[in-house]
Amino acid sequence: MSALDASAAGSNAAAPAGVPDAPHPSAPIPVFGPPVGSGLRAALGETGFSVFPLILGAAEFGWNVDLESSHAILDAYVGLGGNAVHTADSFSGGRSEHILGQWLHSRGLRDDIVLATRVGAHPDNPGLGSVNLVRAVEASLTRLRTDRIDVLFLDAGSDRSTPLEDTLATAEWLVETGKVRALGASGYTAAQLVDARILSSAGFPRITVLDVPFNILRRQDFDADLRLVAGAQSMAVVASHALEHGFLSGRHRTRTHTMLSARAAQLSANLNRRGNKTLRVLDAVGTELGVPDAAVAVAWLLAQRLVTAPIVNAFATSQVEELVQGVGVRLSRSQLADIAKASEQR
Repeated sequence: MSALDASAAGSNAAAPAGVPDAPHPSAPIPVFGPPVGSGLRAALGETGFSVFPLILGAAEFGWNVDLESSHAILDAYVGLGGNAVHTADSFSGGRSEHILGQWLHSRGLRDDIVLATRVGAHPDNPGLGSVNLVRAVEASLTRLRTDRIDVLFLDAGSDRSTPLEDTLATAEWLVETGKVRALGASGYTAAQLVDARILSSAGFPRITVLDVPFNILRRQDFDADLRLVAGAQSMAVVASHALEHGFLSGRHRTRTHTMLSARAAQLSANLNRRGNKTLRVLDAVGTELGVPDAAVAVAWLLAQRLVTAPIVNAFATSQVEELVQGVGVRLSRSQLADIAKASEQR
């Protein structure tokens, strides 16, 4: 056998047992260590927590997204550096919390995740009265398979009758027992937040995070009074409905496309001159920066004063990748001006 034949035979021979085959020269280079995004953190107001500037919403889990897909979305989010998840006891009747709890338990990531849930709207424990509030938190802890909730959002929209003092007194017990680490507000008016701060001076726990619907097309809920109070109280603002029910992703541009969607009415409300102009500007900015429309919408929120992080839901792992791109985008003044002009025109 010639030397050349011997060399060829040697190169084609199977590797000895227990010795892995050498990687192909064109194989991807493996990446080790923590995700790149793990270094991106923003202080969540005065809670003591630091979060990735994009909070993953779990509203679709158990509703439009099954357990396996939900876990894949959560894995993708953490794999890109995310560390904060928001859910509610009313999402899918509690199934969202159940799916999230299974994931936290199976991955062993409870200590690495800032876990937020909203209570008050579950039919079994409605409102923010003392008894139902305690029962709601206990039920959430069971579904989430944890002993503590990092940020408990109180849903004022679910209860307009319970005195704020009673709700905060119960919340004080929840904090003292370690079941809750920090308090957030959802649906509270500026006046209620002022009252809550006055009560905190008497020893009640402070509300340090504000969940408010806010995006390029929806600004009325985060009005001047609410902005003033949130800024004066150094509250962390987390913007929910960041993509306006998915419209700002640019995927829904015709009424026929949305007819089969459960959000047909919500999406159709923006299929007008203003909405179309806004999408065209997002298209242009996205093309200029090389990112999808959803990433531009996230970047716009992060450019707004007081906003710590948007809360964004995802239906697939590919959407997580699109959304996370928005964290690294910095919009110029001219781009912000173009978006404002398009979105404000009626």
